[in-house]
Amino acid sequence: MFAAKPHRYLVPFDGSFELAAASPHPSSTDVVKQVLKKRLRSSVENIGELQRVLYADNRYALLLVFQAMDAAGKDGTIRKVMSGINPAGCQVYSFKKPSELELDHDFLWRTAKRLPERGRIGIFNRSYYEEVLIVRVHPGILRYQRLPWQSETIWNERLASIRDHEQHLARNGTIILKFWLNVSREEQKKRFLSRLDEPAKNWKFSSGDVKERGHWDRYMQAYEAALTATSKPWAPWYAIPADNKHYMRATVADIVEQTLATLDISYPEVDEAERIRFAEMREILTSEE
Repeated sequence: MFAAKPHRYLVPFDGSFELAAASPHPSSTDVVKQVLKKRLRSSVENIGELQRVLYADNRYALLLVFQAMDAAGKDGTIRKVMSGINPAGCQVYSFKKPSELELDHDFLWRTAKRLPERGRIGIFNRSYYEEVLIVRVHPGILRYQRLPWQSETIWNERLASIRDHEQHLARNGTIILKFWLNVSREEQKKRFLSRLDEPAKNWKFSSGDVKERGHWDRYMQAYEAALTATSKPWAPWYAIPADNKHYMRATVADIVEQTLATLDISYPEVDEAERIRFAEMREILTSEE
């Protein structure tokens, strides 16, 4: 079963993660814009090549989970990092308010339906983790979830369900990488103001975003609890500094690239009988007038 390699932004597996120690700012020596763009281009090209092998090998699936506060850069990161892959081998899903049908099922049902098939890359822009983030910050949402009972330990129970779910997926060949894009409150404010000031960005802004900002501390507590409880070797979390978008994108791309490079994937080999048929087909084709 897949196990994550050490990385500077890997959330520890032993429950020792402290959000306060995770800086949203990269080291000043790591933020040369042109160097970061070059790193990103290289990783994007390699991811594209590795994705073709993943698709042809058809044994593993790759699931990328992105969680963050509003304006952290999820959409842009997904767009930039995945820009070099074949769209036929990739699926992106964004999970917002559950539908009536989804509320008639357990909280993992709607995302389970969207898991990537073998050979493909699946991307969750928000995910089942919303059930231990926004719902935890706003527990009144539980009233609409039609639960027959509600335990006082519901958050620990949901985190346990997520751990079990991810381990089951990992046992069956799904490689899971989870990225928390760690944007600071100050940077979020700047990006909100930019969305208000620039007409081309107005569509990105919602008054609800500012309202949620008022719950910042509670969200941070919820994120710390979720990352601490569910970062495991088979489903690691990475706390990526998000105040510098170029650094964030290059770092995410590097992790995806290095993970794909460690898999034992290859193009399928043709057996001897098939090679003989190839020779026959070649002869027929070359003999055509």
